[in-house]
Order: sequence, then C-alpha cells, then structure tokens
Amino acid sequence: MLQNYTLFNEPLKAIIQPKALINTLNAHSFNTVQIDEDFKTAIQNSDVVLPDGIGVVWAMRMLTGEKLQKIAGSDLFKFEMERINSIGGTCFFLGSSDEVLQKILRRAAIEYPKVQAHGYSPPYKSDFTQDENNLMIASVNAVAPDVLFVGMTAPKQEKWAYKHYNQLQVGHLCCIGAVFDFYAGTINRAPVWLIKIGLEWFYRLIKEPRRMWRRYLIGNTKFIGYITLEMIRNLYALFIDHFLKLARRKNNHSPHNSQNNDDPLKIEFF
Repeated sequence: MLQNYTLFNEPLKAIIQPKALINTLNAHSFNTVQIDEDFKTAIQNSDVVLPDGIGVVWAMRMLTGEKLQKIAGSDLFKFEMERINSIGGTCFFLGSSDEVLQKILRRAAIEYPKVQAHGYSPPYKSDFTQDENNLMIASVNAVAPDVLFVGMTAPKQEKWAYKHYNQLQVGHLCCIGAVFDFYAGTINRAPVWLIKIGLEWFYRLIKEPRRMWRRYLIGNTKFIGYITLEMIRNLYALFIDHFLKLARRKNNHSPHNSQNNDDPLKIEFF
C-alpha cells in the first residue's frame, strides 16, 4: 500500500546523514514494487524516498491528507551538485554510455567548477557478473565520492545500490535514472510550465511514444487501480471501526451489561 511508504516531505537540505541511500517513488516504480520483491525491499530500506511523480503526490493526498511536494530526480541532482560545489567536493556518475558520461562531465565542469566529477560506464546488460560488480565498486571506492549518482534505469539501479550499499565508500547514493540523459542533453526534459501543472509524463509520452506508451497509458491505469483499491480498503476499515464502536456503545448501555462484566470482549447486539 502506498500509505505504508514514508515519503520525504522536507527541504532537501534536511537530509543531514553523512551516508544515505536516496531513492525516488513514482507511479511506475510503485507498480513495479507490486511484482518485484527485491525492488520493494530496496525502496523500503532506503534512508530517503522522494515523491517523484505528480500521481504519487495526488494519491497520498487522497489517501492520507498529507500534502507532499514533488521532488524529482533532477531536483535531487541539482541540489547535490550545488551542495558539493560549495565545499569543493567530489561526485561519481555510474551508468549510461561513455558518450553520455563525457557530455555530463563536460557540462558539470562548466556549471560546477569546484566539483571533481568522475564516471564509469558499466556493461549494458540486465545482470552483472561478480567481477563486473567488483570492478564497479572498486572504481567508485577509488574516488570515495561525496555523492554517487547511479543511472541504470529502475528497478535495476535501486536493487544494485541497495545490494552493494555497505561495500561502497560514498556519502549520498542517489538513484536518478533518466537524469543522466536530461543533463547530457540526449533527451530533453519537459518545459517548466508542463512540470508545474503535472504533465511531465505527457511530454515524455509525446516525445518517446514507442518507449513510453506502455509505461504511461497502461502503467498509469494500473496505478489508479491500485490506489482505488487502497481507498476502498481504507473506507472498509473505517466502516468496520465505526460499526464496532456503535456495537460497544450499545453493549455498554444494555440492561444486561452487568451480566457480562466478566467477559470484556463479549458484545451484545440485542
């Protein structure tokens, strides 16, 4: 259930842990946790889970009344880069292709000149061998960055980060996926005005229909179904709770109540 997740609802500067696993949750990833136990474990054991999606923000408001602020992976990336730029820190980009990484490093050198940025492009495959994992970990630990950005797409990146978290000598470990391509300029992010009105997903669907139609058209429908079911369960629980309270009240005012004082759990309806 979505309301079982503790979603971050503070300014990013409130993340003060020296080492932290930071992940995001949107409609697509919520759908995925329903069928992928390893991914679910990775998200549930994160130090910080950001509400990265207007669907999650709206759903939490309907389910709990909590007013969340959407915090996208791009917002996290900008915050972390500005933070380590102010202290002359280091970052490491793990994921994507060498071409994309080079574009990222060139742009970062201009926009964040005090940041020492490094990168490594792992093999493009669904599963890594132990040797490949060891090489990735060694490459990161050789730098011991203040921030490690992982961009391997969900749920692969989250599961990899959680599995190897204790082996990685890093500060903040941020799984940010598509932000690699956004920052490199290989994929354009939606205009700010579309993001503000909650239609970033629609922009991505229009720009990449063959890759995104299933995620957004089918995936968003599934997400609505999950949230609707959760709302029904909440209403049912409220109904049962209300019914039991009425039954107890009736029992307390029953003329036969004195006969049942030795059994506090017994409820008389007549």
